[in-house]
Amino acid sequence: MAKTTNINIRTEPEVKQKIESLYSQFGITVSDAVNIFFRQSIMQGGLPFQMQIPEYNAETLAAIDDVNNDRDMSPVFDNTDDLMRSLRA
Repeated sequence: MAKTTNINIRTEPEVKQKIESLYSQFGITVSDAVNIFFRQSIMQGGLPFQMQIPEYNAETLAAIDDVNNDRDMSPVFDNTDDLMRSLRA
């Protein structure tokens, strides 16, 4: 068996749970996925995907501003009954 070494990664518990659940659907562990990422990085000579800041069109930016500036557009509900009443109104 090949020698291995450990790498410690810190992440939020929710992220860890979601990623473990996702990768288990492929039959791999988080460790397997990280090794795949590393091998692809080596093969590509860098990150195995393009990194970019998303550019939103004017309509999307206006919608984001609307929600950020008008709290009535994105209310917070204490329970699902209140949410459903709002949706039906």
